[in-house]
Amino acid sequence: MIVTRFAPSPTGLLHLGHAYSALLVYGSIKKGGDFLLRIEDIDPGRCRIEYEKAIEEDLNWLGIKWQKPVRRQSEHMHDYASALNRLDNEGLLYPCFCTRKEIIQARSSLAMDVLGPDGPIYPGSCRGLNPELIQKFKNEKKPFAWRLDMQKAVARVGELTFRDLDKGLIVATPEIFGDVVLARKETPTSYHLAVCVDDHIQGINMVIRGQDLFPATHIHRLLQALLGLDTPSYRHHRLLLDESGKKFAKRERSPSLQELRLAGATPKEIFKRVGLG
Repeated sequence: MIVTRFAPSPTGLLHLGHAYSALLVYGSIKKGGDFLLRIEDIDPGRCRIEYEKAIEEDLNWLGIKWQKPVRRQSEHMHDYASALNRLDNEGLLYPCFCTRKEIIQARSSLAMDVLGPDGPIYPGSCRGLNPELIQKFKNEKKPFAWRLDMQKAVARVGELTFRDLDKGLIVATPEIFGDVVLARKETPTSYHLAVCVDDHIQGINMVIRGQDLFPATHIHRLLQALLGLDTPSYRHHRLLLDESGKKFAKRERSPSLQELRLAGATPKEIFKRVGLG
């Protein structure tokens, strides 16, 4: 039986791109299965309860039903802290005290111009700091992030693969991201860590999401192996583009489903606009 999920962040209103993704996910259980709604609200500075309510209104309007209860990430920080502590106890994390400015300067001095899927690769300035200096910085309450020591992590698990239902068996290459951040002071977990823990706890065996998240799956496969978590199958769908060729996005102020609904659009019209009618 398929167990899948739609997992938006309540940082704005849903748009047509969200509708396309949600309808694809919902369509995957037509022959049986569970559709779960997860609210990924780990960023308290940007997430709003009114957006969460709007998400549920939009999904109900589209005819999408989900299993209760809804999992809200902000209510399960202890799960992510436990996973983070496990990685730390196994010597796979290190504290990074670098500011954004210091990272840019370090990259410049090392003539590093390597880009990963998330942008410039971290140059590893804090990797290997001696314990005394680490303790000094912590005593001074200097802000830090927890980074995954990618070289150690990859060596620990060896070659990994995951299955994409459209692309077939994929060899994971998480090292292209460098030493990724798994937690910060203001956000005590990252998207990468939280989503892997959540999928395991919720028994998700099918993840359907946009092609823009395909690179992130390499990181997720690594974290699953390190933490002994289940690995679902994946499908990375095409991104829905507007008339100018840009993908629908909150930051682009794409028309929201709420706006379209208030303007008189019907669910059937939305299905047609996203190519599923």
